[in-house]
Amino acid sequence: MSDGQSTASPAWHAYALLTITSICWGMNAMFGRAAVGEVSPLTLVMLRWVSVAVLVLLFTRRDLVQAWPVLRKHLPFVVIMGVLGYTAFNSFFYLAAHETTAVNIGILQGSIPVFVLIGAFFMYRTPVSPLQILGVLVTLAGVIVVTVQGDFERLASMAVNHGDLLMLIACAFYSSYTVGLKRRPPVPVMAMFAIMAIAAMIAAIPGVVVEVVQGSFQAPTLKGWVLVVLIALLPCFLAQICFMKGVEAIGPGRAGIFVNMVPIFAAISAIIFLGEVFQTFHMVALVLVLGGIWIAERGKAA
Repeated sequence: MSDGQSTASPAWHAYALLTITSICWGMNAMFGRAAVGEVSPLTLVMLRWVSVAVLVLLFTRRDLVQAWPVLRKHLPFVVIMGVLGYTAFNSFFYLAAHETTAVNIGILQGSIPVFVLIGAFFMYRTPVSPLQILGVLVTLAGVIVVTVQGDFERLASMAVNHGDLLMLIACAFYSSYTVGLKRRPPVPVMAMFAIMAIAAMIAAIPGVVVEVVQGSFQAPTLKGWVLVVLIALLPCFLAQICFMKGVEAIGPGRAGIFVNMVPIFAAISAIIFLGEVFQTFHMVALVLVLGGIWIAERGKAA
């Protein structure tokens, strides 16, 4: 009995951590949409990572000092992970929030497991079954429904929502980060997170410069500062730590499946806090995205 408990406990612990991650990420779609007009998107990216870098350095100085000899050997890899998974993803995420709804963002974020599956195949030659391929196609059908907003005449004319396309690019960046976590160096999660957060903060500075040059820079309003703090604490600090610990416990493939819950939490928060309307094509897309991932997982189990 004790052996069974010892194997089950870490799994359930990981499930709890990844559920918290999904809730925070679902709320991030709502935060991103709420930030429109309160702070410019690339400035928001930099400020959130400045805040997180300060937080992690306060809590991880000892771990960071101890892990530095190992981290230094893997520094290029860790920096690239921070730039791709944090700066690039967040930049496209908040740019998308200016041109599409929080519900759309949440549903499209549910496509990340598909990108992870494809990335794992090319990076690690992870076997892909026919049922998994079917699941990928079903999920992609859901993504198409969202991007054309249920109007397939748009698909024929390629008149898709620009914000939705930006969100798909963001998903591709975060999927590459998720796949890369499998190769992370053997150091404490918080120590690696600290370096990635610092890398993300530095990499975000050019984006703010671009906003200033283009005249699109907007300093945060009072509401903007509140959103910066909430984003830094929940989807950025808490969710990233929970996600890395979850991936460490059960692997990137199984952990990626929990992203399926992000569209649900995103829709709930957008409807409650932003008053967005959940339309019929949203329901169709949500069923296709979640159903496709379920089919893919059945194929993986087989």
